[in-house]
Amino acid sequence: MRLGVILPRGRLRAAESGPPHAGGGLTVAVEGGLEVLAEADLVVVPGWRAIDAPVPPDLVRALRDAHAGGARLMSLCSGVTVLAATGLLDGRRATTHWRYAAAIAARHPAIALDPDVLYVDEGRILTAAGSAAGIDLCLHVVRGDFGPDLANRVARRLVVPPHREGGQAQFIEAPVLREREAARLGPVIDAMRAGLHEDRPLAALARLAGMSLRTFQRRFIAATGLPPGEWIIAERLRLAREMLERPGAVSLAEIAAASGFRNPAGLRHHFRSRLGTSPAAYRRSFAGRRS
Repeated sequence: MRLGVILPRGRLRAAESGPPHAGGGLTVAVEGGLEVLAEADLVVVPGWRAIDAPVPPDLVRALRDAHAGGARLMSLCSGVTVLAATGLLDGRRATTHWRYAAAIAARHPAIALDPDVLYVDEGRILTAAGSAAGIDLCLHVVRGDFGPDLANRVARRLVVPPHREGGQAQFIEAPVLREREAARLGPVIDAMRAGLHEDRPLAALARLAGMSLRTFQRRFIAATGLPPGEWIIAERLRLAREMLERPGAVSLAEIAAASGFRNPAGLRHHFRSRLGTSPAAYRRSFAGRRS
């Protein structure tokens, strides 16, 4: 993927000898064994052969040593089975694909497993749900390490949404939107995203969609997983975070106005309630990463 920047080099390693065989008859070409984990900044476990399959002791030991040396560990989907075997998830929040959650929770009761979210960032241990949620977590890591601009460029190249909150639900019991409804909601969502600094009554949005208020709310939840008001707050926070992540001296008042929170107090309130931190602390964390 050519993005005009120099990215860290990734290496594929196998826990066992011989080329790994993936689903569909594919064989994965790897560069060696586990010795490189001692030098890694981030170790990603993309999946595991089965949630009840044993994890080799050498792999468990290598992951523990890598974590003790400062590396971040990240699992995607069933890969949480491997991190669970290390014991490093005990007492921590984690997630996995919803269909594996009950079995993993039964095998590892010390893990605070949350099957209702896309991904969990516990600092140096990160876990994601299914395949699409794994992309979300990877974009989250790129965003944290390299900033929102590069993460957005990667997302555009992959043709995926630029950012989904980790706490968003994995699975929504809702029918797929019919083409006519999708055509109605798409322009409305675009208008809502372009006008985050404005307060638009839901009735006006429903009229724009050509729906009754009740139908609009129901179809909006089916399309996004969130009620319109909650979606707007999440989008406003996304915009505020992007502004805080960029280098510069934009004031909190300017960020609050641009993102639709009106004033710094409103921005701080929603930041604290949704993200568990303050805008100032969030900005400092990104300044520290850039330095």
